[in-house]
This record gives sequence, structure tokens and C-alpha cells, in this order.
Amino acid sequence: MKAAYILQTGDCDVIQVGELAEPNCGPDEVILRVHATSINPIDTYIRSGLVAFELPQPYRLGCDASGTIEQVGDNVTRFKIGDRVWCTNQGLLGAQGTTAEKINVSQDWCFSIPDQCSFEDAAANALVGVTAHLGLFREAKLCAGETVLVIGGSGGVGSMVVQMAIAAGAKVIATAGSDEKCERVKTMGAEVVINYQKESIADVFQKEAPEGVNLFWETRREPDFDLAVQLLAWKGRMIVMAGRDARPVFPVGPFYVKECTLSGFVMFKATPDEMRICAEDINRWMAEGKLKANIAERFPIERIAEAHRLQENATLTQSADLGGKIIIQIQ
Repeated sequence: MKAAYILQTGDCDVIQVGELAEPNCGPDEVILRVHATSINPIDTYIRSGLVAFELPQPYRLGCDASGTIEQVGDNVTRFKIGDRVWCTNQGLLGAQGTTAEKINVSQDWCFSIPDQCSFEDAAANALVGVTAHLGLFREAKLCAGETVLVIGGSGGVGSMVVQMAIAAGAKVIATAGSDEKCERVKTMGAEVVINYQKESIADVFQKEAPEGVNLFWETRREPDFDLAVQLLAWKGRMIVMAGRDARPVFPVGPFYVKECTLSGFVMFKATPDEMRICAEDINRWMAEGKLKANIAERFPIERIAEAHRLQENATLTQSADLGGKIIIQIQ
């Protein structure tokens, strides 16, 4: 079968596309005929060696996938041959990834694709959707009527946070780095969108949310805690999910005087049951048209090195070249 894999970590040129043996199906697993995968920043960290896991040889790239089940193990009860499913949380902690024509996945990490949803949309929404849901509801316990500020609302995770918060009945204010991206975030339902290249976020807030926001979601690699604490309301919450090497200044006094809380998390440490709760809402919102994939680019599997380079550059430089998810087309 055709697959994208590496034999050693390094720059994008270490990625190979070639034939690998088809996977075996364990008793609790399904064999998925993959139609689409997506690229996430974590994929580039693993490929480059920035995040060090003991990798199988060869190691297939990718965390997300969507496709059709071709085989089920003896103990599988949740799915049958022919079912359309999506999965995430693969390719991590030493496990094999998803960018191949066929993959074996535990049934615990698979979730049905709604009839109204395409394979590409399901793959695009997988990791980023679970991340957004965990942060909004498990960590921040978002309630209807609250106000959320999303820094980077046009990005992969940011666009999921915007749409899920709106679906939950919250008011959303978001930032984006260009007029085009601002318009895209407005179509997602954000009430206020700030072009941070042209406007001061703090100045806009004096007019739009003078009492502050209940939740500040930070997507940047360098969190701005001074800004966050300034804009948070009393008992406001802040979420961080990026910036592995960041060491920013933290305004301790204003933070505790406002009785704020700060949460950080990584989605790949969530349990299957926690992810299933996320998947139920993600699937319902996709079926209802409330959660739409934010796909920026599509590449065939043969051009995956180019796709990795685009994702890596966007992640490291926070460039405006990528405003959403990258899809890898397998079939």
C-alpha cells in the first residue's frame, strides 16, 4: 500500500512516499481504507524530532484520518464493514500514524461520520475539533451567555473554538491577521473580529466589551498574559494550548486579584471516553451545519513534504500564508 513515512527525524526532505506492507487487524481494531488525512503542528514536531517519541520503523506520519472500514476484529462491536468513520490521536506516543491507504485503529478511537459530512471535512475537524471541545467544556466549562475572545480565530483550532462557542450560546470576539481572514471569521458567526495588524485589541475592547471577557483563548506560541489579564473579567478563565518553549512574563498580582484561572492541556492525553463526548457534539454540530471545516489547502499524498513545509513555516513564524487546515488526499 502507498504511505507517507520517515526512517529518521529531520527536515521535510526526510519524508518518503512509497509502498509499505498492509497493517494487520487486531481483535479490538478496524482496518480503515483512508480517504483523507490532515496535517497538524504536532505532525511537524514529531517529524523534525522537536517532540521526541520512540518511533516505529518505518514511522507513518499523521494523527487524523477519515475513511471506510474494510475489516473488523473479533472483539469489535461498535462498527461494521462499510461504516464511514473518522479518527484522531494516532501517530503519538510511539504509535503508527495515519497517512497511508490503509491503517489499523482501535475501535475506541473511531467515531462515525454523519451522512451530511464529507471525508475531507471529518479529517479536517478531527484533532482541532477535539482540542477546541476539551478546552471549552472540560477545562473552561463554558456556559451560554458568556463572552469568549479567540486569539487567531481563522486558524485550525481557533476556527473550531469560534464555531463551538457560538453553538453553545456564547458571544464570540476573535482576532485575525488580514481583512480576508477577518471576513472568514465573521462568516463563522463571530460578533466582533479584530484585524490585529491594523487595530489595537485593547482599544477595541474598551468599546465592545468594557467589562471584560469570561474566557480568553490563546493560540499563539508566545502568550500575552499582560493583555489577557487586562481583558479578562472577574473570575475570567484563560486557555493555553501552544508555546512549548515560551517563557513569557506573568502578571501575578492582577491575575489573582481578579480571581482568574489558567488552564493548559494537550488533547492526546484525553481518554477514549473523554474524546467520545467531544465526538458526539462535533458530529451533531457538523450534521446541523453549525461546525464547518476550515480547509485552506489540499495536497495529494505525493506532495506531503511540501504540505509539511507550509504547516511548519506557518506554525513557527505565525505567517499569514496559512489560514486553516491542510488536507492530504489519499484516494
